Amino acid sequence: MGSRLKPAATNPIITRSKRRNMPKDPSIRKVMVIGSGPIVIGQAAEFDYAGTQACRALKEEGVQVVLINSNPATIMTDTEIADRVYIEPLTVEFAERVIARERPDGLLPTLGGQTGLNLAAQLAEAGILDKYDLRLLGTPLSAIQKAEDRELFRETMHAIGEPVPESWIVESEEQLREVAKICPYPAIVRPAYTLGGTGGGVAYNEEELLQIGRLGMNLSMRHQVLVERCLLGWKEIEYEVMRDAANTCITVCNMENLDPMGVHTGDSIVVAPSQTLTDKEYHMLRTASLNIIRALGIEGGCNVQLALDPNSFQYYVIEVNPRVSRSSALASKATGYPIARVAAKIAIGLHLDEIENAVTKKTKACFEPALDYVVVKFPRWPFDKFVTADRRIGTQMKATGEVMSIDRTFEGALMKAIRSLEIGAIGLTRRGVAALSDMQIEEGLAVATDERIFIVAEAFRRGMMVEEVAQISSIDPWFLEKIRQLVEMETRLRLHARELRDLIQNPCNGHPAAELLRTAKGKGFPDAMLADIAGVDELALRRARKALGIEPVYKMVDTCAAEFEAETPYYYSSYEQGESG
Repeated sequence: MGSRLKPAATNPIITRSKRRNMPKDPSIRKVMVIGSGPIVIGQAAEFDYAGTQACRALKEEGVQVVLINSNPATIMTDTEIADRVYIEPLTVEFAERVIARERPDGLLPTLGGQTGLNLAAQLAEAGILDKYDLRLLGTPLSAIQKAEDRELFRETMHAIGEPVPESWIVESEEQLREVAKICPYPAIVRPAYTLGGTGGGVAYNEEELLQIGRLGMNLSMRHQVLVERCLLGWKEIEYEVMRDAANTCITVCNMENLDPMGVHTGDSIVVAPSQTLTDKEYHMLRTASLNIIRALGIEGGCNVQLALDPNSFQYYVIEVNPRVSRSSALASKATGYPIARVAAKIAIGLHLDEIENAVTKKTKACFEPALDYVVVKFPRWPFDKFVTADRRIGTQMKATGEVMSIDRTFEGALMKAIRSLEIGAIGLTRRGVAALSDMQIEEGLAVATDERIFIVAEAFRRGMMVEEVAQISSIDPWFLEKIRQLVEMETRLRLHARELRDLIQNPCNGHPAAELLRTAKGKGFPDAMLADIAGVDELALRRARKALGIEPVYKMVDTCAAEFEAETPYYYSSYEQGESG
């Protein structure tokens, strides 16, 4: 690779490239974008958001856009999004027909999820890219192969000194049987070239490994799986990274899974930015992520997943998505930084210091976003419709959607997210959880399910200590303490329900319960829950709250924590002092 540039500072001063008078590659006049195909359970729909953003970004630069996608039920296939739209199967045969007819200059596959990457790899292997002199834009094929092929990925990580878990590459039944005899249990099975952890899982014995391994090989495009040492209980951290052709890199956002390793990130409650990392841990993992995207040669967006030992500074690189992922959609919305838009512009030759920040209209895309708030992503599972399904969650994604909430505190964002799920919960209480026995509560803490967050709250109601819950669940004590404080506030409200009811009937800021109500709103307690506790009508509580001057203020998501004036910010509500609007 030669000498690598040092990782960019948080807001680096970057010299402009030698192409000062050539902001984009003039040879790229028409680009073919591969969509993500049908929306499949366990694979979500964030790629439609990314693909639409990318198509618009390309058209902004005067590039003609040809889109192929088999799904007519997405905004991406609206005729106003692309210049030419082909609703055709995402196969080599149909893709070649479109290529032969449209003769695009470049192919952009990294915005259609795993489907787009797989099709691009198949087109390259079939010789179609060479046949039509079609350039793969953004992330090169070599980078896709290094990130997606488990053996190549492991070799690349070893070459740059980044640690990966002890693992074995398996491509046949015979190899699987050999590995099953020597690998430590539990072991994780990760198929190559699949999305949402499809075909993967945790094997606790030889029989389970053979079963999961066979399924994974059958579902893998390369008939290849990785069997690796299980890191159950370690923290799972993600970094969303961007790189351009000038080797300038930034981290858009880092995210921390509330659930420890062993739960697919799509099934985990995710918090951005990370809340429990020390400064040393944050920068150690950030540097590793920048080293990885440079070593792979990715141009555009990339998602790096890492496991961190909660009791030391030991970490492992788990995997890299060399494309826009569902985490990219979360990071985009959480920071206001349009990852897909920037990735599309990088793909046609622009550098980060040449791309305008769409929110501030003053800064450039090379400025790392700053967050002065907390974002919580909460998955939405379909178990209310599939009542007999296995509610346990693991390395294969089961969620069919997710909600995202923003507040100044983790507690406020978590409470907003729970209300947004439309599962009948307005707080940390779920129907049926209170009826569980103490033994069932302990089992619910140890085994991850869609209801574990409510079981954690119930454990605190029954007097369990943070240390005890942390030991059973492997959830970081910081998150558990915040949940315990919410349960404690709920208990205080119930103890003072009479005073709260009196306050609502006679609103007065000098009333002893006024500060309690103000604190509860600051922690994210909704009017409906407070009214239920006080035994009053929700409308009466809202009138009293307004009479006491307890009203939300609105704060900006502007990518720069108000360091620069923003032209097109968006807002979130919070019961904290600040600007209203």
